[in-house]
Amino acid sequence: MTNDLYSVDQVAAQLGLHVRTVRNYVRDGRLKGVRIGKQYRIAREDLEALTGRRTSPASVEVEPPQRHVEVSSVVQVDAIAFDAASRITNALMASAQGRSEDDGPLRIDTIYDRERSHLKLILIGSVPATASLLKFINALLQA
Repeated sequence: MTNDLYSVDQVAAQLGLHVRTVRNYVRDGRLKGVRIGKQYRIAREDLEALTGRRTSPASVEVEPPQRHVEVSSVVQVDAIAFDAASRITNALMASAQGRSEDDGPLRIDTIYDRERSHLKLILIGSVPATASLLKFINALLQA
């Protein structure tokens, strides 16, 4: 008897199943598992009993998670006319539409307060995409 315990993620990767499916197997009793804290652990023997084949410790690997970096920026511009705010907003939206999908997801929200002549730009996206947009905003405001 070995003490090899696998996470639900490792078992899902080994079996080619979704993590939720493996969790449901454990909850339903189809796969024997032990709850440690908030996570389940599955013994190698129990995994072998489910699959009907031997599992070597090296065959149950999990790919390291992909790092995801996201930037949130808020740009506030005071004393800006509605027409100028509209031009900046339209230019930003057009530049966002023309960018490559390799840059990752990008979200741009704009809010204009007519009473205070105040424009607020909210940018959420990857570091390169956000940095590029901030430079573009700076150029538009300098013009």
